[in-house]
Amino acid sequence: MKLEITPKAQEWFKEEISLAPGMGIRFYGKVYGKTDVHEGFSIGMSAEQPVQPLLKEEVDGITYYIEETDDWFFKGYDLTVDFDEKLEEPKYVFTKNQEDEKQ
Repeated sequence: MKLEITPKAQEWFKEEISLAPGMGIRFYGKVYGKTDVHEGFSIGMSAEQPVQPLLKEEVDGITYYIEETDDWFFKGYDLTVDFDEKLEEPKYVFTKNQEDEKQ
């Protein structure tokens, strides 16, 4: 499982979300909606302080992370957070990760 934030997505987060010290951007699975790989669930994000991060990536002083409790949603996939120029918001791209399936 990997987490990647593209430069365009990073720019959006820096402009749109102000974070207090110690806070980060959490990605998680939520009920309703759909993703490319989940029917009935969509991806959410919030500004929170990490508790038990399963995975984290720091870019220009911002910590992006997935908590251990959200392993069920992301297991078997890498997540790339990109920016949708047309909708002017983040977009989430899941890529199958064979390494997760071996564990």
